[in-house]
Amino acid sequence: MTALDPSRLQALLHQMIGDMGAAAVAPLVVLGDRLGLYKALAADGPMTSDDLADRTATTERYVREWCLAQAGFGYISYDAASGRFSMSPEQQAVFADADSPTFLTGGYYAIAAMCIDEPKVTHIFKSGEGLSWGEHDNCLFCGTEKFFRPGYRASLVSEWLPALDGVVGKLQAGGKVADVGCGHGASTLVMAEAFPRSEFIGFDFHDASIECANQRAKEAGLKNVRFEVATAKHYPGSGYDLVAYFDCLHDMGDPVGAVAHTRKALKPDGTMLLVEPAASDKVEDNLNPVGRMYYAFSTMICTPASISQEVGLALGAQAGPQQLERVARDGGFSSFRLAAQTPFSMVFEVKA
Repeated sequence: MTALDPSRLQALLHQMIGDMGAAAVAPLVVLGDRLGLYKALAADGPMTSDDLADRTATTERYVREWCLAQAGFGYISYDAASGRFSMSPEQQAVFADADSPTFLTGGYYAIAAMCIDEPKVTHIFKSGEGLSWGEHDNCLFCGTEKFFRPGYRASLVSEWLPALDGVVGKLQAGGKVADVGCGHGASTLVMAEAFPRSEFIGFDFHDASIECANQRAKEAGLKNVRFEVATAKHYPGSGYDLVAYFDCLHDMGDPVGAVAHTRKALKPDGTMLLVEPAASDKVEDNLNPVGRMYYAFSTMICTPASISQEVGLALGAQAGPQQLERVARDGGFSSFRLAAQTPFSMVFEVKA
């Protein structure tokens, strides 16, 4: 074996310790979100662990250990003089405020689901089978919504839709929109609330997600939106002004078939909105913090989901603009344009 370089080995070990800590904190973030620990600390802090336990009807000894771990990661703050914990405005924006565009606890739910589902993925690595979306732990479904919803609320109506030629005007006047692969309906509901004259229909092949989405619509009191179980290649209706795919096309077994169906379902001057995880066409350009996160999700979730379906093209979550454009053109579209971009997302306008 080639002799080890001590400095490179130390650097790798240092990275591994950091990565192990990052992995270990995932269930603690989920726990803190579910039990309302972050929200209580943000609202009433600085607090001792006794105060926080009383405020959240939890057990102090567990809360104390949780607080110490969170302070160690810098997710909350600790004052040694008073022995109290608190949250800065920045920490609140990431962990406690669900309406913040930087609220990212949902990613930790997805990570927890990945750990739970590891035995299933280990099996398919050997068998070559797929693992469908619905076979994952429930943490994945709520986590996906939690992770993507802040970005949709922050950018969809204010930036992404205005970046599409003529779409906002159609929606203001009263258009017809399909949101394909809608999951729990976060993106659909954001649009429906902003454009009350338009009709919005969310489609997903996962029954439980559609049930949840319809409940969310009922709670929001929105009358211009509904959700139905349907696949991307067979969802009903025609004459759509806009058909949207939010962070889901790469998960589909036959994305070309889905796009071809959309081409037929749209009006001649209609628009397909494609939102995909931010990625470059070159692998080396994706070897960064955002790219490595998406590659990890793709290994455990996206690629197995596609392989579980017909065709099984398996684009992966880092497909890149060139592959996505090829899919759009193979599906019958001739215009493919990057309309907007964020650190996490690419937004494409696709037209006939």
